Amino acid sequence: HGVVDPIPEISALAVRRKLPLHVDACFGGFMLPWLEKLGYPVPSFDFRNPGVTSISADIHKYGYGVKGASCILYKSTDYWQYQLFSYSGWPGGMMAACTMAGSRPGGNIAAAWSVLNALGEDGYMKTAKEVMETTEFMTSNIRKIPGLCILGEPHMTAFAVGSSDGSIDMLALADEMEAKGWRMERIQNPSGLHCSIMPSHTKVRQKFVEDLTAAAAYVKVHKAASESGAAIAY
Repeated sequence: HGVVDPIPEISALAVRRKLPLHVDACFGGFMLPWLEKLGYPVPSFDFRNPGVTSISADIHKYGYGVKGASCILYKSTDYWQYQLFSYSGWPGGMMAACTMAGSRPGGNIAAAWSVLNALGEDGYMKTAKEVMETTEFMTSNIRKIPGLCILGEPHMTAFAVGSSDGSIDMLALADEMEAKGWRMERIQNPSGLHCSIMPSHTKVRQKFVEDLTAAAAYVKVHKAASESGAAIAY
């Protein structure tokens, strides 16, 4: 839904209970900091909260790296030391690893390093601004479509679309959008559409809104659409 969890409250609880707190920022870790620098209201989720002891962030998401590149940050080496593994009883000598995976290809790491350096802070800031403006354009227009709403109040470049009055079968709506050439991600409890906005969407944002408007009107009238495609499977 693009909504940040209440980390300050969870952090306070972790401090009271003397527990470590890991923040899974794999999705927003490479987007929220830029949005905050751009002046958008971003809830605090990082080490500024005293209870947070580690944070993970995926470079292969909004870091725009290839799939399979992530990072983990520790507030102190007191925690990092427990990630390390070493075994001296192996016949081949000392066996040591910094990750659960042990040996792994270096190509993804090299590609992640390359994209981080190629974009730099200016590149990430520019892209974040464009993608967030596209997100705001989409959400503001979707709120105007009869029968649809935005679930929650998104803090970043992702959002979920739901039915405001139950008049639209969201899974049938997803099928109709895919028939128009869009690749839709379905969610449940409640049923809806999850949208992760990327730089490629900036040029097709108007077309997306137009197609969603038409698809919503169609599904609203043609109730049989709920009895076929992926909608029936769900």
